[in-house]
Amino acid sequence: MQDLILSFTDPDFAARLRQLRTRMLQAARLAGPDSEESRTVAGILSDVAARGDPAVAEYTQKFDGAALEPAQFRIAPEELAAAHASLDRHLLASLRQAIANVRAYQAKIFLGTRPPGRGTDERTGIRYVPIRRAGVCVPGAAAPLPSTVIMTVVPAQVAGVREIAVVSPPRYHGSSPPPTANRQLPTENLPLGTIHPVILAVCHELGVDEVYRLGGVQAVGALAFGTQTIAPVDKIVGPGNKWVQSAKKIVAGDYVGIDSIAGPSEVLVLANEQANPAWVAADMLSQAEHGTDSSAIVLTDSPALAHAIFRELDCQLAALPRAGEAAQSLQRFSRIVVLRSMQDAIQWANEFATEHLEVQCGTASRAVAEQITNAGAVFIGPHTPVAVGDYWAGPSHTLPTGSRARFSSALTSNDFLKSISLIEYTAADLAAAAEDIVRLAETEGLDAHARSVRFRVGRAWGPQTR
Repeated sequence: MQDLILSFTDPDFAARLRQLRTRMLQAARLAGPDSEESRTVAGILSDVAARGDPAVAEYTQKFDGAALEPAQFRIAPEELAAAHASLDRHLLASLRQAIANVRAYQAKIFLGTRPPGRGTDERTGIRYVPIRRAGVCVPGAAAPLPSTVIMTVVPAQVAGVREIAVVSPPRYHGSSPPPTANRQLPTENLPLGTIHPVILAVCHELGVDEVYRLGGVQAVGALAFGTQTIAPVDKIVGPGNKWVQSAKKIVAGDYVGIDSIAGPSEVLVLANEQANPAWVAADMLSQAEHGTDSSAIVLTDSPALAHAIFRELDCQLAALPRAGEAAQSLQRFSRIVVLRSMQDAIQWANEFATEHLEVQCGTASRAVAEQITNAGAVFIGPHTPVAVGDYWAGPSHTLPTGSRARFSSALTSNDFLKSISLIEYTAADLAAAAEDIVRLAETEGLDAHARSVRFRVGRAWGPQTR
């Protein structure tokens, strides 16, 4: 916890802050295409593409410790139903309300319900069409993440995707979730290679019956290329470790679409003297507990608040079940940064382009939030911790990390749409535009393009049209 506070009065302050950002980006970036890691991922993908199910089974045995025959990849309907029946009724009620919240939000922002758009002259427009088949990656080998099922599947359903395939890694024999997770669900004596029942239960609640006990690079390959038992998808979405993200990146564009690259979890908090230091510290720790590569940055113009947050971190960390990992995360990639002004803090926040950005500036929170241009999601005000977005509010928690919020966005129902341009000219429309179209085509040396217009309008312009 040494040197956690960084102030603009420190020597080489800007260089140190940029160095911190560079280290965070290096941790979030995937290995280069010529690296051993990327060659390993590419080799696995190539093998899955060539051999299908046998390759998937071999890598599942090697990396997940589960010996599965291809016939065992898919979860049986009765297993999904049994998991759903085992849910505590209070947990089920909470899950159903979260699903309703996400569905309502995703429907509200959905473009596909709009009629085909037309230009003012009725000759051009656009039609939105859902992709046919989506693949969803749900982490869960160590701890179950039912919220990820909701945040990925519901947007796809709102978009009208007809087929949704969920992949989630099989759990190691004898593994169990962390002591704070899923107290409502029985976890003892789960068989080798199963998926945690809460994930299966949410799939059943959502009506998703195509669920595979597969994870890692081999699962991405199966979704992208298809195997003897798994049909290929049109788009792969969802979080995962660096191997999963690297695999998504390799197959993206040529075989499938993807949502974004989501690396270690991160939060940046903009806070002024009105912020509650205990709440800010709790929000930093909520990200730090994700793992040692996670980051939690506070940008403030109040030295007093910075020191109060530091004291709170020291106090709260001792009571955290994952204190060891959280402490390492704080030391590696987390800082409480004191800046000269809130405007400087906003400028740095936009440069960091973080996954989660909280604005805890009291009465100024909304005004500060309006100046944020780069973030995966913005949480406005002291009563809006990241957990509200992770589980409840409606926007998906599948967000870009590693400063990718400069060019990527949160997953939404609109990400499962394709747009098709519509063009419809009458004979009179074409005649009015023909001379200009021919001139442009001939300028590019595409005479057949020009002739396709000439034939229709019955004109035989000469070279003078050039």
